[in-house]
Amino acid sequence: MRSSTARSVRAGLATEHLLDLLLVYTIRSWMTETTSGSWPGALGDPVTAAALRAMHSTPAAPWSNDRLAAEAGVSRPTLARRFTTLVGRPPMAYLTWWRVILAATLLRDTKETLAAIASRVGYGSPYALSHAFEREFGTTPGRYRAHVNAGQGCDVVTSRRSATRPPHMPRS
Repeated sequence: MRSSTARSVRAGLATEHLLDLLLVYTIRSWMTETTSGSWPGALGDPVTAAALRAMHSTPAAPWSNDRLAAEAGVSRPTLARRFTTLVGRPPMAYLTWWRVILAATLLRDTKETLAAIASRVGYGSPYALSHAFEREFGTTPGRYRAHVNAGQGCDVVTSRRSATRPPHMPRS
């Protein structure tokens, strides 16, 4: 009877450790995949990581594919190919997305004017920001701010171009 209990305990421990190993193996496998939109892959690639760092550190800079490629130390086609493969969208599309995400955050968290926000995130005019914001999220910055300021929940509208939504925007 005693050896039966001991075997049962050992079997339970072995099963527990096997499940731990399976989880570790699954996570490692997922992290090493280089499928489209794989953030670990993107951040592990020196070219893509350099472009992302540049865009995130100064989003309002007048970035172009040429400038980003120079920042990453590669040709424009090399940057475009690697960035698109690893991030899931081309560099300029990513920059647009990042800028409107920053704008949504500023609209939500500050009382700055649309013109001031447009300048901070890299748009030459409030109209250009509004156009990009509406194209990406399906609502204007003014409606977004009014809705957020009214305290109408923190669910968000699905982006028209991606699965990303501006922070704290309800579904339509």
